[in-house]
Amino acid sequence: MNLFQKLEETKVFRDPVHTYINIEYQIIWELINTFEFQRLRRVSHLGGTKMVFASSEHSRFMHCLGTYEITRKIINHVEDVRKNTSEEDRLVLMIAGLLHDIGHGPFSHCFESFYQYSHEWYTERIILEDSDIHNVLVKYQENLPSLVAGVINGTHKNPLLKQLISSQIDADRMDYLLRDAHFSGTPYGYFDADRLLRVMRVRENKIVYKSTGINCIENYALGRFHMYGQVYYHPVSLGYEVMITMFLQRMKDLYEQNYKFNFVVEEIEPFFLDKPCLVEEYVKLDDSIVFYYLMRSLKEKDSILKDLAKRILNRNLFKEHIINNEEEIEIHRNKIINSNYDMKYYFYIDETIRKIYKKYGYINHGSINILYPNGEIKELSEASIIVNSLQNDESFKTTVVYYPEG
Repeated sequence: MNLFQKLEETKVFRDPVHTYINIEYQIIWELINTFEFQRLRRVSHLGGTKMVFASSEHSRFMHCLGTYEITRKIINHVEDVRKNTSEEDRLVLMIAGLLHDIGHGPFSHCFESFYQYSHEWYTERIILEDSDIHNVLVKYQENLPSLVAGVINGTHKNPLLKQLISSQIDADRMDYLLRDAHFSGTPYGYFDADRLLRVMRVRENKIVYKSTGINCIENYALGRFHMYGQVYYHPVSLGYEVMITMFLQRMKDLYEQNYKFNFVVEEIEPFFLDKPCLVEEYVKLDDSIVFYYLMRSLKEKDSILKDLAKRILNRNLFKEHIINNEEEIEIHRNKIINSNYDMKYYFYIDETIRKIYKKYGYINHGSINILYPNGEIKELSEASIIVNSLQNDESFKTTVVYYPEG
């Protein structure tokens, strides 16, 4: 089939972030309609964040479409990118944007706290191994799966493509900041995406930004920093995800003890084994399956499994305590030791470190680089007083302990 075959008529998705998401190519439309991509409708984008920001119910499905739409806009509107990419590169980039998160498990990043194989690892497996997505890709071009996977994992021969999908300013981050700000009802993640694209340039196979856009880039960097502090790392949100992890861990431990559940564990059983499950097994799991197990566990004999399920479903979450030193950790730990709770499932220490910006240096494709009128290029922390003053501040390290009270 012709890789560049376009639809007879452009199809659109209405979207509150981008207004319209435009589908022009036949292959993009077929990929959207695969089982693996439609599954993303049933995977929440922000995991436990909806326990704090009740309207943040959006899915990985719309985020992936949004990331695709931004790559499409970059290709259409940034002349330097067009000059430095082939027609094949540009279509591969759009496909990579669409599929970059196809490997996420239930509740997105939350599931990775329980299961040792990352969503990036499964994204590659889904693209490269037997799946509906793989079959669509090879139908159009035999080496297309490896080209798309190469963009996502950074091995593609054109380094521009990786930067546009995964760097400190990329299509992925641009969409999730705008999308998460909109659905959580918080203002922190808003920035001028159109302006970023207007000042985007290419020099020496690297993405750079005109110095006239530095205020927009500072706004983007600060917005991302505040979104992590106020939304992504909100202690209540993380506490909910801790409890999901504890619930799954209890299920696994009971399974290994040959405990007789009152329900069939077929869908989640492959994740209890100490080896990666097959792609066909992995893509059967989504948020709804976990909620099914939570509901069924309300009638289980095991008191820990039953209690964790009830707490999660009723939002009776573990309490969070920000601590400042090791002595405080021991004080909280002793409270659980002296109670009737099992430490393994009822006590958790979480440490988060936020940095406004990570300095890589210009030789690294992950940096944000600023282009001046005289042709000079400076890495962002050298060009911005704001970013430079905040990038190494250790006060953004937070340690929180979680456990039930009462």
